[in-house]
Amino acid sequence: MRGGAKLALVGGVFAAMVGSAGYGAYVLVGDFGDAGGGAGDGKAAVRSGPPDKAEVRETAEAFLSAWAKGDAEQAASHTDFAQEASRTLDALASDAGFERVRVKAGTPKGRTVPFSVTATVTHGKYSEKLRYDSELRIVRGERSGRALVDWKPSVVHPELREGDTLRVGEAPEPPIKAVDRDGTELKRADYPSLGPILDTLRERYGDEAGGTPGVELWVERAGGSTADDTLLTLAEGRPGELRTTLSAKVQAAAEKAVAPHADASVVALRPSSGEILAVANHRADGFNAAFLGKLAPGSTMKIISAAMLIDKGLTSENGKAPCPDTAVWQSQRFPNLRGLAPNEDGTLSDGFARSCNTAFVKFADDVQVDDLTTEARRHFGIGADWKTGVVTFDGSVPASGGPDTAAAMLGQGQVQLNPLNLASIAATVKAGAFRQPVIVPRSLDDRTLATATPLNGSTAEQLRRMMRRTALSGTGARAMAGLGGDIGAKTGSAEVDGQERSDSAFTAYRGDMAAAAMVQKGGHGGDVAGPIVAEVLRAGG
Repeated sequence: MRGGAKLALVGGVFAAMVGSAGYGAYVLVGDFGDAGGGAGDGKAAVRSGPPDKAEVRETAEAFLSAWAKGDAEQAASHTDFAQEASRTLDALASDAGFERVRVKAGTPKGRTVPFSVTATVTHGKYSEKLRYDSELRIVRGERSGRALVDWKPSVVHPELREGDTLRVGEAPEPPIKAVDRDGTELKRADYPSLGPILDTLRERYGDEAGGTPGVELWVERAGGSTADDTLLTLAEGRPGELRTTLSAKVQAAAEKAVAPHADASVVALRPSSGEILAVANHRADGFNAAFLGKLAPGSTMKIISAAMLIDKGLTSENGKAPCPDTAVWQSQRFPNLRGLAPNEDGTLSDGFARSCNTAFVKFADDVQVDDLTTEARRHFGIGADWKTGVVTFDGSVPASGGPDTAAAMLGQGQVQLNPLNLASIAATVKAGAFRQPVIVPRSLDDRTLATATPLNGSTAEQLRRMMRRTALSGTGARAMAGLGGDIGAKTGSAEVDGQERSDSAFTAYRGDMAAAAMVQKGGHGGDVAGPIVAEVLRAGG
Protein backbone atom coordinates (compact mmCIF):
# COMPACT_ATOMS: atom_id res chain seq x y z
CA MET A 1 0.00 0.00 0.00
CA ARG A 2 1.59 3.30 -1.13
CA GLY A 3 2.49 6.03 1.37
CA GLY A 4 1.02 4.22 4.39
CA ALA A 5 -2.54 4.32 3.01
CA LYS A 6 -5.23 2.88 5.23
CA LEU A 7 -8.24 1.11 3.77
CA ALA A 8 -11.67 1.51 5.27
CA LEU A 9 -14.97 -0.08 4.26
CA VAL A 10 -17.90 2.19 4.98
CA GLY A 11 -21.41 1.35 3.79
CA GLY A 12 -20.17 -0.76 0.88
CA VAL A 13 -17.81 1.99 -0.35
CA PHE A 14 -14.04 1.49 -0.30
CA ALA A 15 -11.93 4.55 0.51
CA ALA A 16 -8.14 4.65 0.79
CA MET A 17 -6.65 7.67 2.52
CA VAL A 18 -2.93 8.30 2.17
CA GLY A 19 -0.70 9.21 5.10
CA SER A 20 2.17 11.65 5.39
CA ALA A 21 4.27 10.40 2.48
CA GLY A 22 2.51 12.96 0.25
CA TYR A 23 1.43 10.80 -2.68
CA GLY A 24 -2.13 12.12 -2.38
CA ALA A 25 -5.38 10.25 -1.82
CA TYR A 26 -6.89 7.40 -3.80
CA VAL A 27 -10.62 6.84 -3.46
CA LEU A 28 -13.04 4.27 -4.90
CA VAL A 29 -16.71 5.14 -4.74
CA GLY A 30 -19.65 3.29 -6.21
CA ASP A 31 -22.60 1.06 -5.41
CA PHE A 32 -22.22 -2.54 -6.56
CA GLY A 33 -24.88 -3.82 -4.14
CA ASP A 34 -24.18 -6.74 -1.78
CA ALA A 35 -21.05 -8.25 -3.35
CA GLY A 36 -20.85 -11.02 -0.79
CA GLY A 37 -17.07 -11.36 -0.54
CA GLY A 38 -13.89 -10.77 -2.53
CA ALA A 39 -13.02 -12.22 -5.91
CA GLY A 40 -10.03 -14.31 -6.82
CA ASP A 41 -9.17 -15.66 -3.32
CA GLY A 42 -8.26 -19.05 -4.77
CA LYS A 43 -10.79 -20.94 -2.62
CA ALA A 44 -13.63 -21.22 -5.08
CA ALA A 45 -13.98 -24.24 -7.32
CA VAL A 46 -12.99 -23.84 -10.97
CA ARG A 47 -15.98 -22.54 -12.86
CA SER A 48 -16.92 -22.32 -16.52
CA GLY A 49 -19.26 -20.30 -18.67
CA PRO A 50 -19.72 -16.53 -18.68
CA PRO A 51 -19.24 -14.77 -15.32
CA ASP A 52 -22.51 -14.20 -13.49
CA LYS A 53 -23.79 -10.96 -12.01
CA ALA A 54 -22.17 -11.47 -8.63
CA GLU A 55 -18.80 -12.31 -10.17
CA VAL A 56 -18.93 -9.19 -12.33
CA ARG A 57 -19.59 -7.03 -9.26
CA GLU A 58 -16.99 -8.73 -7.10
CA THR A 59 -14.20 -8.74 -9.70
CA ALA A 60 -14.78 -5.14 -10.78
CA GLU A 61 -14.84 -4.02 -7.14
CA ALA A 62 -11.64 -5.90 -6.33
CA PHE A 63 -9.80 -4.45 -9.35
CA LEU A 64 -11.01 -0.88 -8.93
CA SER A 65 -10.46 -0.78 -5.17
CA ALA A 66 -6.86 -2.02 -5.59
CA TRP A 67 -6.27 0.58 -8.29
CA ALA A 68 -7.85 3.26 -6.08
CA LYS A 69 -5.35 2.33 -3.32
CA GLY A 70 -2.45 2.65 -5.74
CA ASP A 71 -1.68 -1.07 -5.47
CA ALA A 72 -0.89 -1.86 -9.11
CA GLU A 73 0.24 -5.42 -8.45
CA GLN A 74 -2.92 -6.32 -6.57
CA ALA A 75 -5.14 -4.69 -9.17
CA ALA A 76 -3.29 -6.51 -11.94
CA SER A 77 -3.88 -9.85 -10.22
CA HIS A 78 -7.56 -9.45 -11.03
CA THR A 79 -6.86 -9.23 -14.79
CA ASP A 80 -6.18 -11.84 -17.45
CA PHE A 81 -2.82 -10.19 -18.34
CA ALA A 82 -1.33 -9.36 -14.95
CA GLN A 83 2.22 -8.46 -16.05
CA GLU A 84 1.13 -5.91 -18.65
CA ALA A 85 -1.62 -4.53 -16.42
CA SER A 86 0.81 -4.01 -13.53
CA ARG A 87 3.29 -2.18 -15.76
CA THR A 88 0.63 0.15 -17.16
CA LEU A 89 -0.96 0.90 -13.79
CA ASP A 90 2.42 1.51 -12.13
CA ALA A 91 3.32 3.97 -14.87
CA LEU A 92 0.41 6.24 -13.93
CA ALA A 93 2.39 7.55 -10.96
CA SER A 94 5.95 7.14 -12.25
CA ASP A 95 5.48 8.38 -15.83
CA ALA A 96 2.16 10.20 -15.93
CA GLY A 97 2.31 12.07 -12.59
CA PHE A 98 -1.10 10.90 -11.37
CA GLU A 99 -1.89 11.98 -7.79
CA ARG A 100 -5.06 12.17 -5.65
CA VAL A 101 -6.84 9.65 -7.85
CA ARG A 102 -10.58 9.07 -7.42
CA VAL A 103 -12.27 6.16 -9.21
CA LYS A 104 -16.08 6.17 -9.38
CA ALA A 105 -17.82 3.02 -10.56
CA GLY A 106 -21.09 3.10 -12.47
CA THR A 107 -23.85 0.52 -12.68
CA PRO A 108 -22.74 -2.71 -14.39
CA LYS A 109 -24.32 -3.39 -17.79
CA GLY A 110 -24.11 -7.12 -18.31
CA ARG A 111 -20.42 -7.96 -18.00
CA THR A 112 -19.30 -4.37 -18.65
CA VAL A 113 -18.70 -1.92 -15.81
CA PRO A 114 -18.35 1.79 -16.63
CA PHE A 115 -16.34 4.04 -14.35
CA SER A 116 -14.85 7.52 -14.20
CA VAL A 117 -11.42 8.63 -13.07
CA THR A 118 -10.50 12.00 -11.60
CA ALA A 119 -6.85 12.74 -10.87
CA THR A 120 -4.43 15.58 -10.34
CA VAL A 121 -1.59 15.39 -12.83
CA THR A 122 1.59 16.95 -11.47
CA HIS A 123 4.98 17.78 -12.97
CA GLY A 124 7.32 19.97 -10.94
CA LYS A 125 5.47 23.13 -9.92
CA TYR A 126 2.64 22.51 -12.41
CA SER A 127 -0.53 20.55 -11.80
CA GLU A 128 -3.96 20.24 -13.41
CA LYS A 129 -7.12 18.20 -12.85
CA LEU A 130 -7.89 15.42 -15.31
CA ARG A 131 -11.21 13.61 -15.60
CA TYR A 132 -12.21 10.90 -18.03
CA ASP A 133 -14.54 7.94 -18.45
CA SER A 134 -13.61 4.35 -19.19
CA GLU A 135 -15.00 0.87 -18.78
CA LEU A 136 -13.89 -2.67 -18.10
CA ARG A 137 -15.29 -6.04 -19.08
CA ILE A 138 -15.28 -9.20 -17.01
CA VAL A 139 -14.41 -12.53 -18.64
CA ARG A 140 -13.75 -16.09 -17.49
CA GLY A 141 -10.08 -17.11 -17.24
CA GLU A 142 -9.51 -20.00 -19.64
CA ARG A 143 -7.25 -21.99 -17.31
CA SER A 144 -8.07 -20.69 -13.84
CA GLY A 145 -11.82 -20.45 -14.26
CA ARG A 146 -11.69 -17.15 -12.33
CA ALA A 147 -13.70 -14.10 -13.24
CA LEU A 148 -11.11 -11.57 -14.45
CA VAL A 149 -10.89 -8.12 -15.98
CA ASP A 150 -10.37 -8.47 -19.72
CA TRP A 151 -7.16 -6.45 -19.81
CA LYS A 152 -6.67 -3.79 -22.43
CA PRO A 153 -4.65 -0.60 -22.01
CA SER A 154 -7.87 1.33 -22.76
CA VAL A 155 -9.15 0.24 -19.32
CA VAL A 156 -6.66 2.69 -17.78
CA HIS A 157 -7.41 5.41 -20.34
CA PRO A 158 -9.60 5.09 -23.47
CA GLU A 159 -6.87 6.63 -25.66
CA LEU A 160 -4.32 3.94 -24.80
CA ARG A 161 -3.59 1.12 -27.25
CA GLU A 162 -1.23 -1.83 -27.04
CA GLY A 163 2.33 -0.66 -26.24
CA ASP A 164 1.31 2.95 -25.47
CA THR A 165 2.32 4.90 -22.37
CA LEU A 166 1.00 8.02 -20.65
CA ARG A 167 3.75 10.61 -20.15
CA VAL A 168 3.89 13.98 -18.41
CA GLY A 169 6.65 16.53 -18.84
CA GLU A 170 7.93 19.17 -21.20
CA ALA A 171 6.20 18.55 -24.50
CA PRO A 172 8.30 16.75 -27.13
CA GLU A 173 7.63 19.61 -29.56
CA PRO A 174 6.56 23.23 -29.17
CA PRO A 175 2.94 24.02 -30.03
CA ILE A 176 2.25 25.47 -33.44
CA LYS A 177 -0.27 27.93 -34.75
CA ALA A 178 -0.94 26.51 -38.19
CA VAL A 179 -2.30 29.06 -40.64
CA ASP A 180 -3.59 28.78 -44.17
CA ARG A 181 -2.10 30.45 -47.23
CA ASP A 182 -3.78 33.76 -46.28
CA GLY A 183 -2.87 33.71 -42.57
CA THR A 184 -6.16 32.33 -41.21
CA GLU A 185 -5.58 30.03 -38.23
CA LEU A 186 -6.50 26.38 -38.83
CA LYS A 187 -8.02 24.94 -35.66
CA ARG A 188 -8.97 21.31 -35.36
CA ALA A 189 -12.27 22.31 -33.76
CA ASP A 190 -13.21 24.09 -36.98
CA TYR A 191 -11.63 21.58 -39.37
CA PRO A 192 -11.80 18.10 -37.77
CA SER A 193 -10.07 16.35 -40.67
CA LEU A 194 -6.92 18.39 -40.08
CA GLY A 195 -6.40 17.09 -36.51
CA PRO A 196 -3.94 14.28 -37.33
CA ILE A 197 -2.25 16.41 -40.00
CA LEU A 198 -1.73 19.37 -37.66
CA ASP A 199 -0.23 17.06 -35.04
CA THR A 200 2.14 15.58 -37.59
CA LEU A 201 3.14 19.06 -38.73
CA ARG A 202 3.81 19.99 -35.12
CA GLU A 203 5.94 16.89 -34.65
CA ARG A 204 7.95 17.59 -37.80
CA TYR A 205 8.14 21.37 -37.86
CA GLY A 206 7.49 22.55 -34.30
CA ASP A 207 11.14 23.47 -33.79
CA GLU A 208 11.40 25.28 -37.13
CA ALA A 209 8.26 27.29 -36.35
CA GLY A 210 10.07 29.00 -33.46
CA GLY A 211 7.82 28.20 -30.50
CA THR A 212 8.69 27.01 -27.01
CA PRO A 213 7.26 23.78 -25.53
CA GLY A 214 4.80 23.70 -22.66
CA VAL A 215 4.17 21.04 -20.02
CA GLU A 216 1.70 18.37 -21.10
CA LEU A 217 0.27 14.94 -20.45
CA TRP A 218 0.32 12.93 -23.66
CA VAL A 219 0.06 9.42 -25.03
CA GLU A 220 3.41 8.15 -26.22
CA ARG A 221 2.52 5.68 -28.91
CA ALA A 222 4.33 2.40 -29.38
CA GLY A 223 7.42 3.23 -31.42
CA GLY A 224 7.81 6.71 -29.90
CA SER A 225 5.33 8.75 -31.96
CA THR A 226 3.52 11.53 -30.10
CA ALA A 227 1.26 12.70 -32.93
CA ASP A 228 -2.37 13.51 -32.14
CA ASP A 229 -2.09 12.57 -28.46
CA THR A 230 -1.97 15.53 -26.06
CA LEU A 231 -4.52 14.85 -23.29
CA LEU A 232 -3.92 17.71 -20.86
CA THR A 233 -1.92 20.94 -20.84
CA LEU A 234 -0.40 21.83 -17.48
CA ALA A 235 1.47 24.89 -18.73
CA GLU A 236 1.00 26.58 -22.08
CA GLY A 237 3.96 26.79 -24.40
CA ARG A 238 4.49 29.63 -26.84
CA PRO A 239 3.27 28.54 -30.27
CA GLY A 240 5.29 29.17 -33.37
CA GLU A 241 3.46 30.06 -36.55
CA LEU A 242 3.54 27.52 -39.35
CA ARG A 243 2.20 28.59 -42.73
CA THR A 244 0.63 25.85 -44.85
CA THR A 245 -0.57 25.80 -48.45
CA LEU A 246 -4.14 25.06 -47.33
CA SER A 247 -7.11 27.35 -47.96
CA ALA A 248 -9.50 27.75 -45.03
CA LYS A 249 -12.36 28.42 -47.46
CA VAL A 250 -11.74 25.33 -49.57
CA GLN A 251 -11.05 23.23 -46.46
CA ALA A 252 -14.42 24.22 -45.00
CA ALA A 253 -16.13 23.19 -48.25
CA ALA A 254 -14.27 19.87 -48.25
CA GLU A 255 -15.30 19.09 -44.66
CA LYS A 256 -18.92 19.85 -45.52
CA ALA A 257 -18.84 17.83 -48.74
CA VAL A 258 -17.68 14.56 -47.16
CA ALA A 259 -19.82 14.86 -44.01
CA PRO A 260 -22.98 13.15 -45.37
CA HIS A 261 -21.09 10.06 -46.56
CA ALA A 262 -19.43 7.23 -44.65
CA ASP A 263 -15.83 6.43 -45.61
CA ALA A 264 -15.47 9.46 -47.88
CA SER A 265 -12.27 11.40 -48.60
CA VAL A 266 -11.39 14.35 -50.81
CA VAL A 267 -8.28 16.36 -51.74
CA ALA A 268 -7.94 19.64 -53.65
CA LEU A 269 -4.73 21.19 -55.01
CA ARG A 270 -3.38 23.71 -57.50
CA PRO A 271 -2.21 22.22 -60.83
CA SER A 272 0.19 25.13 -61.41
CA SER A 273 2.15 24.56 -58.20
CA GLY A 274 1.08 21.29 -56.56
CA GLU A 275 0.02 23.21 -53.44
CA ILE A 276 -2.59 21.26 -51.48
CA LEU A 277 -5.63 23.43 -50.74
CA ALA A 278 -7.76 21.00 -48.75
CA VAL A 279 -7.85 17.46 -47.39
CA ALA A 280 -10.91 16.01 -45.68
CA ASN A 281 -12.01 12.60 -44.45
CA HIS A 282 -15.26 11.38 -42.95
CA ARG A 283 -14.53 8.00 -41.39
CA ALA A 284 -15.42 6.35 -38.10
CA ASP A 285 -11.85 5.05 -37.72
CA GLY A 286 -10.21 8.46 -38.15
CA PHE A 287 -7.90 7.11 -40.86
CA ASN A 288 -6.48 9.71 -43.26
CA ALA A 289 -7.55 7.79 -46.35
CA ALA A 290 -7.21 10.91 -48.47
CA PHE A 291 -3.41 10.73 -48.13
CA LEU A 292 -2.78 7.16 -47.01
CA GLY A 293 -5.55 5.10 -48.62
CA LYS A 294 -4.78 2.26 -51.01
CA LEU A 295 -7.81 1.56 -53.17
CA ALA A 296 -8.45 0.49 -56.73
CA PRO A 297 -9.32 3.72 -58.57
CA GLY A 298 -11.57 2.18 -61.22
CA SER A 299 -11.97 4.04 -64.49
CA THR A 300 -10.26 7.22 -63.25
CA MET A 301 -7.15 5.22 -64.18
CA LYS A 302 -8.19 5.54 -67.82
CA ILE A 303 -6.55 8.99 -67.79
CA ILE A 304 -3.14 7.33 -67.52
CA SER A 305 -4.19 4.42 -69.75
CA ALA A 306 -5.29 6.84 -72.49
CA ALA A 307 -2.01 8.74 -72.17
CA MET A 308 -0.11 5.47 -72.57
CA LEU A 309 -2.08 4.43 -75.67
CA ILE A 310 -1.51 7.83 -77.28
CA ASP A 311 2.19 7.94 -76.36
CA LYS A 312 2.71 4.44 -77.79
CA GLY A 313 0.98 5.45 -81.03
CA LEU A 314 -1.67 2.75 -80.64
CA THR A 315 -4.54 5.21 -81.10
CA SER A 316 -5.44 8.84 -80.57
CA GLU A 317 -8.30 10.98 -79.31
CA ASN A 318 -10.20 10.47 -82.55
CA GLY A 319 -8.60 7.15 -83.41
CA LYS A 320 -10.48 3.89 -83.55
CA ALA A 321 -11.35 2.26 -80.23
CA PRO A 322 -14.34 -0.11 -80.66
CA CYS A 323 -16.67 -0.59 -77.70
CA PRO A 324 -18.28 -4.07 -77.88
CA ASP A 325 -20.51 -5.46 -75.13
CA THR A 326 -17.71 -7.53 -73.64
CA ALA A 327 -14.04 -8.24 -74.25
CA VAL A 328 -11.96 -11.28 -73.29
CA TRP A 329 -8.29 -11.08 -72.42
CA GLN A 330 -6.39 -14.24 -71.45
CA SER A 331 -9.61 -16.09 -70.61
CA GLN A 332 -10.94 -13.30 -68.38
CA ARG A 333 -14.15 -11.58 -69.45
CA PHE A 334 -14.40 -7.80 -69.07
CA PRO A 335 -17.93 -6.34 -69.29
CA ASN A 336 -19.04 -2.73 -69.54
CA LEU A 337 -21.28 -0.91 -67.12
CA ARG A 338 -24.84 -2.20 -67.27
CA GLY A 339 -26.89 -0.38 -69.87
CA LEU A 340 -23.96 0.96 -71.89
CA ALA A 341 -24.79 0.59 -75.60
CA PRO A 342 -22.03 -1.00 -77.72
CA ASN A 343 -20.32 1.08 -80.40
CA GLU A 344 -18.12 -0.84 -82.84
CA ASP A 345 -17.15 2.41 -84.57
CA GLY A 346 -16.23 4.20 -81.37
CA THR A 347 -13.17 6.42 -80.90
CA LEU A 348 -10.89 6.67 -77.86
CA SER A 349 -12.66 9.90 -76.93
CA ASP A 350 -16.03 8.10 -77.10
CA GLY A 351 -14.78 5.26 -74.90
CA PHE A 352 -13.20 7.69 -72.43
CA ALA A 353 -16.25 9.94 -72.07
CA ARG A 354 -18.67 7.00 -71.79
CA SER A 355 -16.22 5.00 -69.63
CA CYS A 356 -16.28 2.00 -71.95
CA ASN A 357 -14.09 -0.75 -70.50
CA THR A 358 -13.90 -2.85 -73.63
CA ALA A 359 -12.54 0.06 -75.69
CA PHE A 360 -9.40 -0.11 -73.55
CA VAL A 361 -9.20 -3.89 -73.09
CA LYS A 362 -9.09 -4.32 -76.87
CA PHE A 363 -5.58 -2.77 -76.82
CA ALA A 364 -4.19 -5.22 -74.22
CA ASP A 365 -2.54 -7.35 -76.95
CA ASP A 366 -0.33 -4.40 -77.87
CA VAL A 367 0.64 -3.42 -74.31
CA GLN A 368 3.69 -4.70 -72.46
CA VAL A 369 3.40 -5.65 -68.78
CA ASP A 370 5.34 -2.56 -67.65
CA ASP A 371 3.96 0.02 -70.10
CA LEU A 372 1.34 1.38 -67.71
CA THR A 373 3.83 1.39 -64.82
CA THR A 374 6.30 3.37 -66.92
CA GLU A 375 3.67 5.89 -68.05
CA ALA A 376 2.37 6.40 -64.51
CA ARG A 377 5.86 7.00 -63.08
CA ARG A 378 7.47 8.87 -65.97
CA HIS A 379 4.76 11.47 -66.60
CA PHE A 380 2.45 11.41 -63.54
CA GLY A 381 4.94 10.83 -60.70
CA ILE A 382 2.99 7.84 -59.40
CA GLY A 383 5.16 5.65 -57.18
CA ALA A 384 7.84 8.32 -56.72
CA ASP A 385 8.85 9.39 -53.22
CA TRP A 386 6.60 12.40 -52.59
CA LYS A 387 7.72 14.69 -49.79
CA THR A 388 4.56 16.65 -49.14
CA GLY A 389 5.43 17.63 -45.56
CA VAL A 390 3.44 14.76 -44.03
CA VAL A 391 3.42 11.01 -44.66
CA THR A 392 1.56 10.01 -47.83
CA PHE A 393 1.06 6.93 -49.98
CA ASP A 394 2.21 7.96 -53.43
CA GLY A 395 0.37 5.37 -55.51
CA SER A 396 1.26 1.98 -56.92
CA VAL A 397 0.88 0.79 -60.52
CA PRO A 398 2.95 -2.39 -60.53
CA ALA A 399 3.98 -4.20 -63.69
CA SER A 400 1.50 -7.03 -64.06
CA GLY A 401 1.00 -9.76 -66.62
CA GLY A 402 -1.83 -12.10 -67.51
CA PRO A 403 -5.38 -10.79 -67.00
CA ASP A 404 -3.99 -8.05 -64.73
CA THR A 405 -2.51 -6.28 -67.75
CA ALA A 406 -6.02 -5.47 -68.96
CA ALA A 407 -7.43 -5.03 -65.46
CA ALA A 408 -4.80 -2.42 -64.60
CA MET A 409 -5.84 -0.30 -67.58
CA LEU A 410 -9.31 -0.16 -66.00
CA GLY A 411 -7.97 0.75 -62.56
CA GLN A 412 -8.49 -2.72 -61.12
CA GLY A 413 -6.11 -5.60 -60.49
CA GLN A 414 -3.13 -4.50 -58.40
CA VAL A 415 -3.41 -0.75 -58.99
CA GLN A 416 -3.72 1.25 -55.76
CA LEU A 417 -4.34 4.99 -55.51
CA ASN A 418 -5.97 7.53 -53.19
CA PRO A 419 -7.63 10.96 -53.59
CA LEU A 420 -4.27 12.76 -53.33
CA ASN A 421 -2.90 10.68 -56.21
CA LEU A 422 -6.05 11.14 -58.29
CA ALA A 423 -6.15 14.90 -57.75
CA SER A 424 -2.50 15.04 -58.83
CA ILE A 425 -3.27 13.01 -61.98
CA ALA A 426 -5.99 15.46 -63.02
CA ALA A 427 -3.69 18.37 -62.13
CA THR A 428 -0.93 16.92 -64.31
CA VAL A 429 -3.28 16.83 -67.28
CA LYS A 430 -4.44 20.40 -66.65
CA ALA A 431 -0.89 21.78 -66.23
CA GLY A 432 0.73 19.48 -68.78
CA ALA A 433 3.34 18.52 -66.21
CA PHE A 434 3.54 16.85 -62.78
CA ARG A 435 4.01 19.19 -59.82
CA GLN A 436 4.62 17.19 -56.66
CA PRO A 437 1.89 17.99 -54.11
CA VAL A 438 2.99 19.87 -50.97
CA ILE A 439 1.18 20.94 -47.81
CA VAL A 440 3.98 23.13 -46.44
CA PRO A 441 6.36 25.18 -48.59
CA ARG A 442 9.54 23.47 -49.73
CA SER A 443 11.47 26.46 -48.39
CA LEU A 444 10.60 25.40 -44.83
CA ASP A 445 13.12 22.53 -44.85
CA ASP A 446 14.65 22.57 -48.34
CA ARG A 447 13.48 19.03 -49.01
CA THR A 448 13.91 17.48 -52.45
CA LEU A 449 10.61 17.09 -54.31
CA ALA A 450 9.77 14.28 -56.71
CA THR A 451 9.88 15.12 -60.41
CA ALA A 452 8.51 13.65 -63.64
CA THR A 453 8.89 14.26 -67.35
CA PRO A 454 6.23 16.67 -68.71
CA LEU A 455 3.53 15.20 -70.89
CA ASN A 456 3.99 15.40 -74.63
CA GLY A 457 2.17 18.57 -75.69
CA SER A 458 -0.15 16.77 -78.09
CA THR A 459 -0.93 14.06 -75.52
CA ALA A 460 -1.81 16.68 -72.90
CA GLU A 461 -4.09 18.54 -75.31
CA GLN A 462 -5.94 15.34 -76.27
CA LEU A 463 -6.40 14.34 -72.62
CA ARG A 464 -7.75 17.79 -71.76
CA ARG A 465 -10.28 17.61 -74.60
CA MET A 466 -11.39 14.11 -73.56
CA MET A 467 -11.76 15.17 -69.92
CA ARG A 468 -13.70 18.27 -70.95
CA ARG A 469 -16.05 16.12 -73.04
CA THR A 470 -16.55 13.81 -70.05
CA ALA A 471 -17.40 16.81 -67.84
CA LEU A 472 -19.81 18.36 -70.34
CA SER A 473 -21.61 15.41 -71.92
CA GLY A 474 -20.08 12.16 -70.59
CA THR A 475 -20.33 10.26 -67.32
CA GLY A 476 -19.20 13.28 -65.31
CA ALA A 477 -21.74 15.73 -66.73
CA ARG A 478 -24.40 15.42 -64.04
CA ALA A 479 -21.91 16.02 -61.22
CA MET A 480 -20.18 18.91 -63.00
CA ALA A 481 -23.39 20.64 -64.10
CA GLY A 482 -23.30 24.38 -63.45
CA LEU A 483 -19.51 24.60 -63.24
CA GLY A 484 -18.29 26.90 -65.98
CA GLY A 485 -14.85 27.79 -67.21
CA ASP A 486 -12.05 25.41 -68.13
CA ILE A 487 -13.25 22.08 -66.74
CA GLY A 488 -12.43 18.40 -67.14
CA ALA A 489 -13.42 15.21 -65.31
CA LYS A 490 -13.20 11.43 -65.14
CA THR A 491 -15.41 9.02 -63.26
CA GLY A 492 -14.48 5.67 -61.76
CA SER A 493 -16.16 2.69 -60.09
CA ALA A 494 -14.05 -0.11 -58.65
CA GLU A 495 -15.45 -3.57 -57.97
CA VAL A 496 -14.28 -5.12 -54.70
CA ASP A 497 -14.55 -8.86 -53.95
CA GLY A 498 -17.27 -9.59 -51.42
CA GLN A 499 -18.63 -6.04 -51.61
CA GLU A 500 -22.12 -5.52 -53.06
CA ARG A 501 -21.61 -1.88 -54.06
CA SER A 502 -18.54 -0.67 -55.91
CA ASP A 503 -16.20 2.01 -54.58
CA SER A 504 -16.89 5.43 -56.05
CA ALA A 505 -14.10 7.63 -57.46
CA PHE A 506 -14.06 10.94 -59.31
CA THR A 507 -11.34 13.39 -60.30
CA ALA A 508 -11.72 16.74 -62.04
CA TYR A 509 -10.28 20.20 -62.50
CA ARG A 510 -11.65 23.68 -62.91
CA GLY A 511 -9.28 26.50 -63.71
CA ASP A 512 -6.27 26.29 -61.40
CA MET A 513 -7.82 23.76 -59.04
CA ALA A 514 -7.97 19.98 -59.25
CA ALA A 515 -9.83 17.75 -56.83
CA ALA A 516 -10.56 14.07 -56.34
CA ALA A 517 -12.77 12.04 -54.04
CA MET A 518 -13.20 8.39 -53.18
CA VAL A 519 -16.15 6.90 -51.29
CA GLN A 520 -15.98 3.25 -50.29
CA LYS A 521 -19.17 1.39 -51.24
CA GLY A 522 -20.38 4.59 -52.87
CA GLY A 523 -21.43 3.06 -56.18
CA HIS A 524 -20.90 4.78 -59.54
CA GLY A 525 -18.23 7.47 -59.57
CA GLY A 526 -20.50 10.23 -60.78
CA ASP A 527 -23.22 9.55 -58.21
CA VAL A 528 -21.43 10.15 -54.88
CA ALA A 529 -17.76 11.03 -55.34
CA GLY A 530 -18.62 13.37 -58.25
CA PRO A 531 -20.85 15.77 -56.28
CA ILE A 532 -18.21 15.92 -53.50
CA VAL A 533 -15.57 17.02 -56.00
CA ALA A 534 -17.93 19.50 -57.64
CA GLU A 535 -18.77 21.11 -54.29
CA VAL A 536 -15.08 21.58 -53.52
CA LEU A 537 -14.32 22.97 -56.99
CA ARG A 538 -17.21 25.39 -56.60
CA ALA A 539 -15.60 26.77 -53.42
CA GLY A 540 -12.50 27.65 -55.39
CA GLY A 541 -14.40 30.34 -57.27
